[in-house]
Amino acid sequence: MGEFSTVEREGHLLIVTINRPEVMNALHPAANFELHDAFNAFAADPELWVAIITGAGDRAFSTGNDLVFQARGGAIEVPPTGFGGLTSRFDLTKPVIAAVNGYAMGGGFEIALACDLIVASEKAVFALPEPRVGLAALAGGMHRLPRQIGMKAAMGMLLTGRRVPAEEGRQLGFVNEVVPAAELMAAARRWAGLILECAPSSIRATKESVLRGLEQPSLEAAMLANYPEIGRMFMSKNFREGPRAFAEKRQPRWTGD
Repeated sequence: MGEFSTVEREGHLLIVTINRPEVMNALHPAANFELHDAFNAFAADPELWVAIITGAGDRAFSTGNDLVFQARGGAIEVPPTGFGGLTSRFDLTKPVIAAVNGYAMGGGFEIALACDLIVASEKAVFALPEPRVGLAALAGGMHRLPRQIGMKAAMGMLLTGRRVPAEEGRQLGFVNEVVPAAELMAAARRWAGLILECAPSSIRATKESVLRGLEQPSLEAAMLANYPEIGRMFMSKNFREGPRAFAEKRQPRWTGD
């Protein structure tokens, strides 16, 4: 339990909750660094395989940078892993799910875009409104959004700062599922559970290969590139356990190696 966030373990699942509901879970430097520490611990723990990040209360996932704190003279400081400890964390091969319970604005939306899946409440609203206050979406929004939904759809959001409801986000392709507000965390846990049915070594290899492969200039280059997690997958106990469990008609017993 931190001052500005809460952390809960459920077996191999970690649930991180941004806990500043009084300011719609906007983040100031102390909150950013606290989330940085939480996800550092997640990355380092071999028994934690999947994470969910959400916001406290029923109004907001996160409305991004705490502009009131900034307007009062507060310093703008972000950890090396980026806004919310996630937007510049490019070496994390474990999957993270955003459970978006309300407004995901500016940096809050950028945190969600940095996650691997987005599950949204029907009440969720997404926007990158930075140009409306003289800023720009510098925590990855300008680069992740066009990569995830295409140039024209992304520019329609980026150049207007318009608000996009959850169902439109699903249609655009950056939201995986929209559910009633009361079912949000159950849905996020369901997605996490499906991931946890798979070998964690395979999941890490898959995430790394997909993200690093997109950096390659061609399909051929992507398929021929070297991905360290692929090598670790071949060396893991899971590489032998999976086929053995299949042959013995039983559930596999995965390890975090």
